[in-house]
Amino acid sequence: MFLKDRQRRNIDYIQTIKGVVTLLRDPGQTDSIYDVEEGLRNIKAAPLSVEFLKSKPEVAAIIAERYLAPEPDMNALLKLPKGSLGYEYASYLTEAGFDPNFYRKIAVVDDVSYVFLRIRQSHDIWHIITGMKTDVIGELGLKGFELAQTRRPMSIILLAGGLLRTLLSSPEHLDLLLDRIAVGYRMGAKAKPFLLAQKWEENWEKSVAEWRSELGVELAPVYVP
Repeated sequence: MFLKDRQRRNIDYIQTIKGVVTLLRDPGQTDSIYDVEEGLRNIKAAPLSVEFLKSKPEVAAIIAERYLAPEPDMNALLKLPKGSLGYEYASYLTEAGFDPNFYRKIAVVDDVSYVFLRIRQSHDIWHIITGMKTDVIGELGLKGFELAQTRRPMSIILLAGGLLRTLLSSPEHLDLLLDRIAVGYRMGAKAKPFLLAQKWEENWEKSVAEWRSELGVELAPVYVP
């Protein structure tokens, strides 16, 4: 058993390192993000982050339920009023040419794998709610928000990798990146710790403004260099 556990950890570490190296070369490699995350699932920090989440009763309830939403009907969402979460989500994905089901599916076998999958499924909704852009700097700003809300190990890895890559390849953007990460973390810390608890897909008609108000999400101020 010890040897099997050690072999598994070694495989996880190799998968994580390969994914991190790929991301440092090209942050747009989504598959590498999933490789890194799945390589981290057996480290001690992964279940600890889930225990942190489950300390919030609303989040503990959705984890216990294993709630996952069906595939969204984009045409139906585009018929909702402008400003509603459903319309803004569908409009954003359509204009960007994104597939709402692009994320890698994994079998839900425990709390850790459920949290992985639910965050992947609702990732773009978090972008809408926080107002964080989908460029590299915006993604890392969202990771700051996620870190405050979830203590997710993947957030730390991506933040560290993003800082290192910026330092080495485009240090002129370091101030902007640090600003977005700090702003994202403060937003996540000030907001109610319930974003993961939300069944967004059952309330598409609710306005983004209402969601933000209910959850205490304050939009990030515009960066001024």
